[in-house]
Amino acid sequence: MSAVVEAEQVGRWYGQVVGLNELTLVIGPGVTGLVGPNGAGKSTFLKLVAGEIRPSRGRLEVLGLRPFANRAFFRRIGFCPQQDALYDDLRAPALVEFLLRLSGYRRAEARRRAAAALERVGLTQGLGRKVGTYSKGMRQRVKLAQAIAHEPELLIVDEPLSGLDPIGRAEMTELFRGLGEAGVHVLISSHVLHEVENLTDRIVLLHRGRLLAQGTVGDVRRLLNRHPRRVVITLREPRRLANRLIGLEDVSSVRLDGDGARLSVETSDIESFFRRLTAVAGEERAGIRSLESTDASLEAVFDYLVG
Repeated sequence: MSAVVEAEQVGRWYGQVVGLNELTLVIGPGVTGLVGPNGAGKSTFLKLVAGEIRPSRGRLEVLGLRPFANRAFFRRIGFCPQQDALYDDLRAPALVEFLLRLSGYRRAEARRRAAAALERVGLTQGLGRKVGTYSKGMRQRVKLAQAIAHEPELLIVDEPLSGLDPIGRAEMTELFRGLGEAGVHVLISSHVLHEVENLTDRIVLLHRGRLLAQGTVGDVRRLLNRHPRRVVITLREPRRLANRLIGLEDVSSVRLDGDGARLSVETSDIESFFRRLTAVAGEERAGIRSLESTDASLEAVFDYLVG
């Protein structure tokens, strides 16, 4: 399968409010991160992909099918929405089993799958309590369990790490990686960009209902070439190195930071700068202790593209 999701000129609006605007993209197999600030259109897009709502205009196909009101399609996907809407009077095993029964599974098979899914998401404590007594993190695990219990081809998850503690986030990250390695397609959204970067190198950036950028993290970073990049260098001889760096044609500024043991350099061509830096630092015996490109994170890429 060459494409998991294909959207062509897709729009979705709510009265006068535009959720998505002329969105055209193709998402391939594997794990893909959907990122953008709150209000970017991520949740609207995921609801469209999950078949929960229909486009106001345009064409959308997922797994080769039109998602909305398509029972055959629903059997092939798992959806973990951002909204916290669970049956609070049920215990977690009964809740997941009930949803599996609605999908046509026999009681014994539904019970087995529910237990396996809850164990897989790390919810092994408090199973005798009602879901209404659960913490936000535990409720998040229940939502994820019901989404994977039937072993879907495509898992759609909206802000799945919200409400989890650091250990829980690490466990869920490993779970999504494992699902991807097992052949499950995963479309995961977050406004916390480093969380997505820890999961996958393939990202889709949305902003104000439009596609801002798509590709690998490296592809998106290359869009920064028209912007100055900042490099922070901690070293033994900052002034000596600063005098040499300021003469390089791709360096626009050099500044002493902090206690004078750190240089902040702006360059228009970071790859060329790094190649030259090695030779210059060696000639000047600058004693570089650390080197950091503060613009190399996905967070910085997104800030530049939006700004």
